[in-house]
Amino acid sequence: GSNTCTEVLRPSSCVFNRLSSEDRAILDEVLSRPIDYMDDESFHRSVTGRQLFGDGVARNWSAEVWSNSSEARKAAVDVSAVIGQTLNREQERHLFLRFNYTRFRTAKLLARFAGKRLTAVAVRELLWWHDQTHATRSAIVAANMPLVLAMAKRTRLGNIDYAELISEGNMALLRSADKFDCSRGFKFSTYACRAILKSFSRVAMRASRYRGRFPTEFDPMLEKSNYAELLREEHEADCVDELRGIIRKNSASLSEVEVKVIQARFALGRVECEGPKTLEQVGMLIGVTKERVRQIQNRALDKLRDKLQEDFLAA
Repeated sequence: GSNTCTEVLRPSSCVFNRLSSEDRAILDEVLSRPIDYMDDESFHRSVTGRQLFGDGVARNWSAEVWSNSSEARKAAVDVSAVIGQTLNREQERHLFLRFNYTRFRTAKLLARFAGKRLTAVAVRELLWWHDQTHATRSAIVAANMPLVLAMAKRTRLGNIDYAELISEGNMALLRSADKFDCSRGFKFSTYACRAILKSFSRVAMRASRYRGRFPTEFDPMLEKSNYAELLREEHEADCVDELRGIIRKNSASLSEVEVKVIQARFALGRVECEGPKTLEQVGMLIGVTKERVRQIQNRALDKLRDKLQEDFLAA
């Protein structure tokens, strides 16, 4: 069955503004699309809601106990017992009945308010059934997730990204849960396997079309030229050589301590294997604090900068 009514009106601004931003988004989403569900004769009996959700189902959206927090409402959804377990036929049927009953109740509620404005009670009920739908669907998918992994491992598709295969399989699993009719007596895995295999085939076809358009594998030799990078490295090497020449000739009038600090800090000494030293290491070398080393370094850099600028202007 399905609900195709799109004429349900938003609640009054007074009611709507009391909702959290997340609940407003959920409400807009529910009102913007048709609600599909797999009908069952039991859904039309008044006792089904209590059988599937307990005696207090109608109190869950009453003003006294209903929370405006979607997290609080979801915490009250008890489907944890089936997550991570292999479902037997009865557990699976129960979950799918719950899943489709929540969508059935949502569709009937929207049909009742066709052309009308939702009341506060109707909004609370709508959001509560939405949370039940989402939680039950998540439980179904979580219980059957190993099926996707197992099929992906057994499927021999060359040059197909494994993560993409899993992603497509999970999407197929979600679509299968929406369309599965448990009243026919089949296991969900039987129905979902075909959908998952079809999704794998679509991945393979996309990859084949891509290889047809781009037959060449990645080749670093076809990458853009590194001329600019090599030019920059060459320029940096020239600058370092010029700086070493200034220090060697002491044409910037550096003191003996300043020369030691610059050579140690920037590895400009004669021993090429020695790397740059920290302020603290240089301080220990010449017997001063690291703050004093910083001051000496800055003064020396100013002198070197002035000398480089002078040489540049002279050239």
